[in-house]
Amino acid sequence: MKVLNSIFEVPRTGAPLWKRIILVEIGLIICGLAFAIMLRALIGLDPWDAFHQGLSIITGISIGTVVVIVGFLVLLLWIPLKQKLGIGTIMNAITIGIAINVFYAVIPPAPSYLIGIVYFIVGILINGLGISMYVGGGLGPGPRDGLMTGLVKRTGKPLWIVRTAIEVVVLVLGWAFGGSIGLGTVLYAFTIGPVVHVMLPWFNLDKVREPEDYEGH
Repeated sequence: MKVLNSIFEVPRTGAPLWKRIILVEIGLIICGLAFAIMLRALIGLDPWDAFHQGLSIITGISIGTVVVIVGFLVLLLWIPLKQKLGIGTIMNAITIGIAINVFYAVIPPAPSYLIGIVYFIVGILINGLGISMYVGGGLGPGPRDGLMTGLVKRTGKPLWIVRTAIEVVVLVLGWAFGGSIGLGTVLYAFTIGPVVHVMLPWFNLDKVREPEDYEGH
């Protein structure tokens, strides 16, 4: 435990670590399933996943692998921001991308735009569940969420400004690289917050306040 404390930010009170790790890992796998479903919906993606998809298109690397690579590259940006890792941060960087690759390979594309909307709504609900389990476990933010909170601390700018700036940049890059922007992009922006608001209390081990960002990455 001393070694873990020297490297990671580890909760010292409340639920045992093993319970947190299990909850977080299940939540991350569920998030991977949700993102795979939304990818197969073919109606647009949230900014980060449009960015991941665009990189996958131009590099030929599977999107789940891109998610893992981008996650670790973003973690390098934590160094000048002096952000401390959580155990869940590393789990996040690895698990979601692997899960996306597994589920994406077995989920068929939506056969029509209407079915795509159904896919996407189901994906949002599943993603809300996964995010609530991950956040509720209290083992640290995902790489992309931590970048946002680190920039808020370093710049002193309001969270909404930093979040908006990051998401506009990745959305524009995703679009430029060929990532999918559309109805799904809008649906995700307006619905993921309320979904997590409902589900987070079910799994919130530390009764922490709601996070400001719901990307799950």
